[in-house]
Amino acid sequence: MSLALYRRYRPETFAEVIGQEHVTDPLQQALRNNRVNHAYLFSGPRGCGKTTSARILARCLNCEQGPTPTPCGECQSCRDLARGGPGSIDVIEIDAASHGGVDDARDLREKAFFGPASSRYKIYIIDEAHMVTSAGFNALLKVVEEPPEHLKFIFATTEPEKVIGTIRSRTHHYPFRLVPPGTLRDYLAQVCERESIPVEDGVFPLVVRAGAGSVRDSMSVMDQLLAGAGEGGVTYAMATALLGYTDGALLDDIVDAFASGDGAAAFEVVDRVIEGGHDPRRFVADLLERLRDLVILAAVPDAGEKGLIDAPADVVERMAAQASVFGAAELSRAADVVNAGLTEMRGATSPRLQLELICARVLLPAAYGDERSVQSRLDRLERQALAGGLAAPAVGYAPAADAHGAPSGPAAARAAVRPAGGGAPE
Repeated sequence: MSLALYRRYRPETFAEVIGQEHVTDPLQQALRNNRVNHAYLFSGPRGCGKTTSARILARCLNCEQGPTPTPCGECQSCRDLARGGPGSIDVIEIDAASHGGVDDARDLREKAFFGPASSRYKIYIIDEAHMVTSAGFNALLKVVEEPPEHLKFIFATTEPEKVIGTIRSRTHHYPFRLVPPGTLRDYLAQVCERESIPVEDGVFPLVVRAGAGSVRDSMSVMDQLLAGAGEGGVTYAMATALLGYTDGALLDDIVDAFASGDGAAAFEVVDRVIEGGHDPRRFVADLLERLRDLVILAAVPDAGEKGLIDAPADVVERMAAQASVFGAAELSRAADVVNAGLTEMRGATSPRLQLELICARVLLPAAYGDERSVQSRLDRLERQALAGGLAAPAVGYAPAADAHGAPSGPAAARAAVRPAGGGAPE
């Protein structure tokens, strides 16, 4: 039976843990100085290395060469606690979700005072520690506060605020963080290289986004893609279809339609989204992500090189070309409209209708009299002037309206969108 990817590549030393240097470096220094505390609290989002780091710390403490920041990997304790090892009788992992009651805590307390069978320390790793009841924590309080010399506690939790203060105050608290996208992407690329399966560059940002900063979640997604890879490896088309993300070609087409004010092209993309079986809400979320990238590229042309945008070089180049076509106000307004539309789509009975309304609002800034819409119309007129297309402005001559929907000065509105020649409205 094939072992899950996140288990096959689970770190065995602190040096292999990615994105948590603010935790692993102080822990290694404490091991070097032989100033290890009797109780630790590891907190942070799921899949970011809390339990893995607890196992590594136990390995460092019970290594024959230890306590050491770099376990030898050869002694009996290191082999027992290695990846795929049988485990050690002196390192006890407890799932508090099913063993968090007061009776379980009393049983642990009674057994804790017995010395280790063959190791330097007896170490309790209590996972999902927030599930321990208040009575259970109170039953543990005395042994956590004044444990015998051979005893160590490591609590791991996603919700540290639920661990009662009297326990928290007796531990060294290390908060874990989500792994940065760039670090996670490089790690996934290394794993795929070791698996000898080719993966297209465009796949990694999708996996990182699906994993949302969690190493375990990202590895699970990557494992699923590798399992379904054909002879050509993992392709971008396969990843978008399997993960439910929108194909970049659809996003390119609708952004181009917004830039040119081409309503027919925009609504044709909407039809392709629906006919292709895509979730309209996911499409709008992906469109908002694209507009965010365009806003950043418009403000920071070298955003790709600075790591502000996580995408392959060819995609960044294509997005830079798109950003250069829009005015700053147009991009900002489009992103605001799409963001508001995404909020409205939650619970909507007709997602397609909502999507079409979003497109209409982006395409018709002349229908709105707010300052940002006027700026957007001016951006479009400037673009038409540069292209020499002022004879028939796409924005039309609709009068501006105030916050209550009443006209706020037709003459002023016409002046804002009138061609340079000063012709009368049709």
